[in-house]
Amino acid sequence: MTGHPLPPMSRRAVLGTGAALGAALPLTGLGTSTAQADEEHHRSGQRSASVRAAVSFLQQATDAYRDHGFRLAQSYQDASGLKDIAFVYDNALTSLALLSVGDMTRARAIGDALLYAQNHDAEFTDHRLRQAYHADVFTDPAGVAISGYDFGLVGTAVGDMAWSGIALARLARKTRHRAYLTGAVQIGQWIFDNTYSTSGLGGYTFGETANLRDHKSTEHNIDVYGFFRLLAELTGDRVWRTRARHAWEFVEAVWNAAEGFFWTGSDDGATINKNPLQLPEDPQTWSWLAAHDRDHAGSVDWAAGNLATTDTPLRPNSALTGNYKVGGVAFASGSFLTDTDANIGGQSWNPKPDNAAVWFEGTAHLALALRDRGRRHDDAAAAAASLLNQLRSAQRHLGKDQTFGGKPASGGIVAASSPMDTGFGFGYFPNLHTGATAWYVFAATGFNPFR
Repeated sequence: MTGHPLPPMSRRAVLGTGAALGAALPLTGLGTSTAQADEEHHRSGQRSASVRAAVSFLQQATDAYRDHGFRLAQSYQDASGLKDIAFVYDNALTSLALLSVGDMTRARAIGDALLYAQNHDAEFTDHRLRQAYHADVFTDPAGVAISGYDFGLVGTAVGDMAWSGIALARLARKTRHRAYLTGAVQIGQWIFDNTYSTSGLGGYTFGETANLRDHKSTEHNIDVYGFFRLLAELTGDRVWRTRARHAWEFVEAVWNAAEGFFWTGSDDGATINKNPLQLPEDPQTWSWLAAHDRDHAGSVDWAAGNLATTDTPLRPNSALTGNYKVGGVAFASGSFLTDTDANIGGQSWNPKPDNAAVWFEGTAHLALALRDRGRRHDDAAAAAASLLNQLRSAQRHLGKDQTFGGKPASGGIVAASSPMDTGFGFGYFPNLHTGATAWYVFAATGFNPFR
């Protein structure tokens, strides 16, 4: 979830006319009328076309500056203010999405770029990755990978590393190419060597990021848990399973049993951050996707109920116009209850304590988690289908006339329906975003990147 902070920080800065939200797609089966079956077939075709368009957008972004050799995809549209910045988190997702639909060439091109960056850093030889690089000029004349230094993006965060490791591990499984597994193991070893903690709440710290080294993120520890379990499967080395349990013990330590959600983490590594404005969506849904833990499955419902929002043209500071509205979830509780005197990322948008803008990446997280959970006798499938309708609506209506590398891009999904405060010191904006689009592909196809 790479956001758009000013100045840019890590993904978790404190530690980065659609269908009605409740409408379900009709079910088909025995006894379904021909008209109903035809309608479902039509909708199925629309869904397939939507996924193809999203994949095409990811391919366009990957090829924006070159269409051969190793390369990274620019994260946001040209006019976002971030220029050609390629966040490694977004690129890991893009590689996974392309891999999931069979585009091995581009999935490997991104994986190869991550491997290259691991081994061609200007300062370190320990196989770490920076938060971001440049998609246009990826290397300098000496062959060094150029990190996003001009935006202050020089740190290394555990979540970014874990997602890059997941992408490389998935490539290793699919291609049987040992270099990908080697790179993934090196990333895992860096996380263990540099962020493993036995003090306070345990778990893994935030990483080598200025002012955040002592922080511990619930999201990051979920990422590490899923990544290390994958390493255990691929290497056959049980030590990774033990290391994964260490991450999950932290996640369980920040579980709010009384209210059924996960706290965001800890600012000092020992005390749980219980700021009511910093209750994010991603730990609630990713915890299910990574662990399939029924004891904490209610966190998905907490996100669906407490972070639900609808953006309309009449909402204060909405960017929507005309008769168009769209629903989904916000980034966090702070997206609703924020300082009304503070601007979002330096922009002239003063958020109000009412409905928030829609965060489409998180909406896709929730759709996939509901679909993946598939509890019997609940309405998870219908709720997931409704959220996917909202994402397809956003795909059709938002992000028009935006470019990547100066080239028109279509089929993608914007980060947010309107400028949105996260409550964590950064914002999201109506910019086409590879990360949000990749998560839509996961949700629409039922692909769980953690498992």
